[in-house]
Amino acid sequence: MLLALAGLLVFASCSDNDDDAPKPMPNTPDIVEKAVATDNLSILVAALQAADLVDALKADGPFTVFAPTNDAFMALLNSNPQWNSLEDIDQELLKTVLLFHVVPGKVMAADLSDTYVSTLALGAGNEAISLQVNTMGGVMFNGNASPVTTDVMASNGVIHIIDAVMLPPTVVDLAVNNPAFSSLVAALTRADLTTDFVSILSGDGPFTVFAPTNAAFDALLASNNDWNTLADIPVATLEAVLTYHVISGANVQSGALTDKQMVTTLGGDFTIDLDSGAQIKTTSGQTVNIVITDVQGINGVVHAVDQVLIP
Repeated sequence: MLLALAGLLVFASCSDNDDDAPKPMPNTPDIVEKAVATDNLSILVAALQAADLVDALKADGPFTVFAPTNDAFMALLNSNPQWNSLEDIDQELLKTVLLFHVVPGKVMAADLSDTYVSTLALGAGNEAISLQVNTMGGVMFNGNASPVTTDVMASNGVIHIIDAVMLPPTVVDLAVNNPAFSSLVAALTRADLTTDFVSILSGDGPFTVFAPTNAAFDALLASNNDWNTLADIPVATLEAVLTYHVISGANVQSGALTDKQMVTTLGGDFTIDLDSGAQIKTTSGQTVNIVITDVQGINGVVHAVDQVLIP
């Protein structure tokens, strides 16, 4: 489970000193040259040229590049009726999307584990956007891309060819893509809510979301004999609870949190307590642990908490 890797935002094995990893031979082509020589990556090469990123990926690195196939790019273009070619995609958007496919360091397929990694793409607050890696039941990146070919060695890093173009996630996407937040997603999308949380949190933001785990929601349901499922929680109560987990207008990473800091959310205030690790003191008297920090999306940042915050 991804939550077992609390706070880990880099691969544990990103060092290019790994004795077990295959080493590039002398005069091995760089990442761009490898892509140029691979017929199935010709659209990626054109995209790198259109986004003016060729020189960046010919630098020393090392880099790990998740390279979408031509079919993956065609599926991306087909997903938007206004995109008939790469030229129809805004250059800055295309650049951000491509940089989201690049991780600093050389990461071999054997190094992959359930975690989040920081990419070269920048989101809210100019913070590095996090890429989710899920290895449970098969490798999946960002909830939508799988490897086709791995460990293509280059002189300045390694390429893993994937079957989809990965779009930088919103805070909503970060929750949807992680099965450990399925209860939160169910709460946010309950049909009878009067607030469209998904639309709001898919907007420009920035937002900071304190996301309760599935275990946190299980404990909430267990706290009231009348609540067997999320559907049993009154709408007004659930909406008050959900708004208490969201800061609007700020991308607050863990480094910006200070002891005794008062935090204002859409549903009220709580206090940060750093005396015994990163904790939240709610107005209802809870002491809640922040168990994952700084999962960065394009429009905000997510921190996981081990209890549902009660205002």
